[in-house]
Amino acid sequence: MMRTRPLKVALLGCGVVGSEVARIMTTHADDLTARIGAPVELAGIAVRRPGRVRAGVPEELITTDATALVKRDDIDVVVEVIGGIEPARSLITTAFEHGASVVSANKALLAEDGAALHAAAEKHGVDLYYEAAVAGAIPLVRPLRESLAGDKVNRVLGIVNGTTNFILDKMDSSGAGYSEALDEATALGYAEADPTADVEGFDAAAKAAILAGIAFHTRVRLDDVYREGMTEVTAADFASAKEMGCTIKLLAICERAADGRSVTARVHPAMIPLSHPLASVREAYNAVFIEADAAGQLMFYGPGAGGSPTASAVLGDLVAVCRNKVAEATGPGESAYTRLPVSTMGEVVTRYHISLDVADKPGVLAQVATVFAEHGVSIDTVRQQGKDGEASLVVVTHRAADAALSATVEALRKLDTVRGVASIMRVEGE
Repeated sequence: MMRTRPLKVALLGCGVVGSEVARIMTTHADDLTARIGAPVELAGIAVRRPGRVRAGVPEELITTDATALVKRDDIDVVVEVIGGIEPARSLITTAFEHGASVVSANKALLAEDGAALHAAAEKHGVDLYYEAAVAGAIPLVRPLRESLAGDKVNRVLGIVNGTTNFILDKMDSSGAGYSEALDEATALGYAEADPTADVEGFDAAAKAAILAGIAFHTRVRLDDVYREGMTEVTAADFASAKEMGCTIKLLAICERAADGRSVTARVHPAMIPLSHPLASVREAYNAVFIEADAAGQLMFYGPGAGGSPTASAVLGDLVAVCRNKVAEATGPGESAYTRLPVSTMGEVVTRYHISLDVADKPGVLAQVATVFAEHGVSIDTVRQQGKDGEASLVVVTHRAADAALSATVEALRKLDTVRGVASIMRVEGE
């Protein structure tokens, strides 16, 4: 039997994503009612600048008093798309206290304070859903949290930032340098005026923290995620990658240790074989590759940002939360029962590609090989090119711990025959 009293929704933020959420709620109202089992009504929209023109958004719903809106006793669900830590955190907790469930796209807040928010939602018997916080329209959070809840996830490897993927893809396909590729991304609207959060890996690190926490049923905060940006990636790095049959991607990597006693979460550029599915992810698209015991290998692919794609994920969560309200139930909350420690980057084991500038004379290769051996790092391949007394030496290792590799590089820098370390890059996806 259809519930007649409408479920009332408060929308916090009406920018690119929020305005699209409002538009879909208005134009698809009948479909949403049929899917939820009750009418759903947009009851108020909190904004900072009320005078701005927002096409298709009812002006009578606009308010600048977000706190008063979330405190209203008739609000059933709050949709938060303003981003940042404050006032978003205070508004969300206030919504919980007044009995409203929350749908959020706020990756930074969830990575920073997800455990406290989950605890507050559980205390007040309401839902906290956040599919849109990771990879835009791609269904990822719910498959990990629900569809794979009976499986053991061992690895999550993904491209979760469209801006960086666009830049690296252009560098790969056209031979452009980083600055040139960034300028094109900015001109096309893929990069913000200040792209720091994207190109330095902060955005991807927040998403990695969320994914690791869900995948491994343990608490992973933003501070636990190793982060390295991609501003130092050069055309020469891409040339080296091509010689290895690889390309370069900025990857978010979440892994369970082989012994199952710890996890790691990291974001950094890496060479990845052209044969790997993630290597073919082009332009500003996102993709996440999941490895689980029973399910095997799964890949999720699609647009990772933008108003319509992100709004799609928000509306999916809104339907789920409203269905729970109709059924007088709540969905799954935080699952952190494993309480696994998060290992440091020094303990991570992977392959490495190291490019050295060396003197072009006999015995250099032997010296370099000796340093690797002394630090327990096994060499897979070596390529040397020399001219006019100078040479480049490219070493690809077998799998080694990051701490051992770092010690090796420091020792190499002390050799008289090593002029400098041109680049160091991890090799993933094998």
